[in-house]
Amino acid sequence: GNATLHLYPHFEPLRQIEGVTDYLTTEISTSKQKRFNLVKFIDTPGLVDGDMQYPFDVNRAILWLGDLADLIFVFFDPIGQALCKRTLNIVEELSNDHSEIMRFYLSKADEAGDESDRQRVLMQIVQELCKRPNLNRTGFEMPTIYVPNMNQKGSSCVNQIEEVCQDIEKTINQTIQNTLNSLERDCDQIATLVEEKLQKNMKTSSENLQARFRGASFGLLGVFIPFLMLTTYLISTQQKVMKDILGENILDTLGIYLGPLARGWKAIPVQYSTYILYFIFGFTLIMLLIARYVSRTKLTLSRKEKRHLSEIREFVQNTVKKKKESLYSDYLKQSVADHDL
Repeated sequence: GNATLHLYPHFEPLRQIEGVTDYLTTEISTSKQKRFNLVKFIDTPGLVDGDMQYPFDVNRAILWLGDLADLIFVFFDPIGQALCKRTLNIVEELSNDHSEIMRFYLSKADEAGDESDRQRVLMQIVQELCKRPNLNRTGFEMPTIYVPNMNQKGSSCVNQIEEVCQDIEKTINQTIQNTLNSLERDCDQIATLVEEKLQKNMKTSSENLQARFRGASFGLLGVFIPFLMLTTYLISTQQKVMKDILGENILDTLGIYLGPLARGWKAIPVQYSTYILYFIFGFTLIMLLIARYVSRTKLTLSRKEKRHLSEIREFVQNTVKKKKESLYSDYLKQSVADHDL
């Protein structure tokens, strides 16, 4: 159970179906004939009607495996309960989403009697299938297959098992080509996503710089203008104190540049001076709050993260994508004759 999930981690979601892992087993074949090393067969339990209780949700498990499979083989056993309602229900449900990859076979055809018996069994199965709308389709086929070396009765039944092998091999070829094509698309997509992320980070950095500049501008205004107003206020109202602090020369220089503002303070009645000071402090507080608000920055990538993303982009473009070309070449060498290359 757990060893199977460890060997094939893409089956890990089966663990969510209670009881399944206790009934998972794996058998490995070392044969390389007919590309057998590229095939993984998943044998699901046979279904029967009646009060038979399975130790796990067998329907849910089969439907999940159907979403994962490249081909779904439905074997109708002429000896067993080939037409049980439970089997037909799950076959119909699988056909809703996977009809194009489903194949129907009459297995153990050599044990179905003579030719007339086999035809009768086939007609009975086809009639039952056609009663269900999702299974009633044009060009329905049901080849007869059996294991040749187990044909103990010497039946003359036509064995179409070679067509099954060809169908599997064709699917392998399509899967390999799709995988290689997908590899190139994925590499381009990864490179594009990395580039977009780096561009977005650059844009965010630029926006952060602008935000800091705006914050600094409002902060300077919030400090400089109140400072200027307080200075002119003190020059106009506390001239003697300012002369003792700054000296007469500096005070005269400030008076030259700030004289108009200082005279403006003298025009304001004394009883309103306190309100003006409150206004200055309020203005300072508001400007500093605005400065803090507009200087907010967004999170950006560190140098290490940017370097890591750049390395990923270079790797998928210059290593993985080029590897696809060599893999495709190896695939073609195995698929066609040397003189065709």
